[in-house]
Amino acid sequence: MKTPIIELIDITYGYSSNEPLLHALNLTFHQGDRAGLIAPNGSGKSTLFHLIMGLIKPTSGVIRIFGRERTKEKDFEPVRRRVGLLFQDSDDQLFSPTVLEDVAFGPLNLGKNKKEALELAEATLASLDLSELKHRTTMKLSGGEKRLVALATILAMKPEVLLLDEPTTGLDVHTQNKLVDILNKLEVSYILISHHMDFLAQLTTTIFSLKNGHIHTDNTAQLHSHYHLHEHGTHPHQHEHH
Repeated sequence: MKTPIIELIDITYGYSSNEPLLHALNLTFHQGDRAGLIAPNGSGKSTLFHLIMGLIKPTSGVIRIFGRERTKEKDFEPVRRRVGLLFQDSDDQLFSPTVLEDVAFGPLNLGKNKKEALELAEATLASLDLSELKHRTTMKLSGGEKRLVALATILAMKPEVLLLDEPTTGLDVHTQNKLVDILNKLEVSYILISHHMDFLAQLTTTIFSLKNGHIHTDNTAQLHSHYHLHEHGTHPHQHEHH
């Protein structure tokens, strides 16, 4: 068996010991996996990503990433170089004056010189059809533009794994379709948090749900040729009319 690249074992996390947000949660994720994660708001989806990145620490349980147990802050530093997290709120990700500087920040942080970092940033923006935004002030972008620029800041770091928290927020249907094309072409493993079933159906091979603090693998998902993923009532949803 291949060693999982992300393994969470009996993870508990919560603000109250009586009702923890995550309780004895287990998750195994291998290289090449493309997983979708669906759950109600407030169920701990974003918390799960923050635990994997070491931004918060579990109350109990084991986090093993790339074959090594991660407990201290320094254990997570190499994880953050290899795993890209798209935050739920783009404003948490963007802080430089211009788009180009924001996208070049990650490569610079990884040790690239300024010329290499700017070249990587330019190439990443071009791959997302965002070159015309490069000199714009980041904070003045629309919500959808910020979402794509935030994604560019991660992709410029050439991560091996992507954790994308509601990546379609603020995107119109045309841009969502463009995002599907981009993600399908990438040679990376990823976990996508989304409540858009049609989006997940085009990008994932496994659907997880998060209920009552536990991860459940959903084997009832039926993928149809018209890219609708029906859950037999397990996860009620509405189809978007394009």
